[in-house]
Amino acid sequence: MATVLCYEGRLSLYCFLGGMASLLVFYGAQAFLHEESIWTKVALSVGYYISLNVIIRIRYNPRDYQIAVRAAFLGTVLSAGIVVFLYAQEQYKSFGIYATLMALFHYTEYLGIAICNPKTLSPDSFILNHSIHYGLAAAASWIEYFVESYYFPEMKTYKLVWVAGVLLCLAGESLRKVAMITASKNFSHIVQFERHNEHELVTHGVYGWTRHPSYVGWFYWSIGTQITLANPVCFVIYAIASWKFFHDRILMEEITLLNFFGEEYIQYQERVPSGLPFIRGFRHDPDCEDQTSFHTDKRNETDDDDDAADNNERIVLEIAKADVDRRRSIASGGLEHSRNRRYSGTYDNCDDQDASSLV
Repeated sequence: MATVLCYEGRLSLYCFLGGMASLLVFYGAQAFLHEESIWTKVALSVGYYISLNVIIRIRYNPRDYQIAVRAAFLGTVLSAGIVVFLYAQEQYKSFGIYATLMALFHYTEYLGIAICNPKTLSPDSFILNHSIHYGLAAAASWIEYFVESYYFPEMKTYKLVWVAGVLLCLAGESLRKVAMITASKNFSHIVQFERHNEHELVTHGVYGWTRHPSYVGWFYWSIGTQITLANPVCFVIYAIASWKFFHDRILMEEITLLNFFGEEYIQYQERVPSGLPFIRGFRHDPDCEDQTSFHTDKRNETDDDDDAADNNERIVLEIAKADVDRRRSIASGGLEHSRNRRYSGTYDNCDDQDASSLV
């Protein structure tokens, strides 16, 4: 883990706090200007945010600007969420909490990578542009929230409901961030198809409870946001969609981990569950010819790092290609990155094996 926050991490932190300063502008208008109108204070805060963006645009080069503007935006959203919670009508207060949780989650994703694995850091580490599916899901939850708030405002006023959602979000995010810190340089937002010298199998800490603690945390954080909003429809949709996404993601990731660590990872799978309900991950079946050859190839790899990396990627891509030939690939809406090839789908490498036996 990096002992000193890297330049990009410090830049994001300064700009995030700068965005949060819009809250000081909001309250300063009342304390120093004796302004009581809520809309005047909001207008002053918006003016501050626009000015901050202009300063950022002038001050930083294009690369740093992409980091700074995102961090400032998230800091402002967090402040706006606090204002909504404190001043909005009762049925809209939970949306303020939701906005605060969203801003905190996305910013700490970037900060966590800056602390743990700064070599993989990029503006995409905020995961604001996670995928089209992610954006559509968020928009759907907002639409449901405001439609229900208009027609059934009492639905959004049950404090026990959104308090339960907040607690679930905080628990999920805490687990995810602890997982990031525990994995340290082994953690990345992108599934790695090549093993590097510094890669090691992490089995201690929260990884001794679940093989995929960061996914477990994200899963429960995701459905917790919909409990916070008291969105019954999106709660069901988020639960199903998130489960499907992590089901496919874990299958893909565990094939690469079996390539990287072989028997060591098989033993780890036997000791520790995936952590998500009804998801077993990719399991080695010695009676399956394809999987047997898969592990034989792994044991016969040379010690040359470049050859091993090429062989790992070749095996993963061959398995993915064979699976595509047998079933329609599943677009799970995961992260995309120009430097990494990714595949989302189920990995069923035995012709006579039903897919349900792998989950």
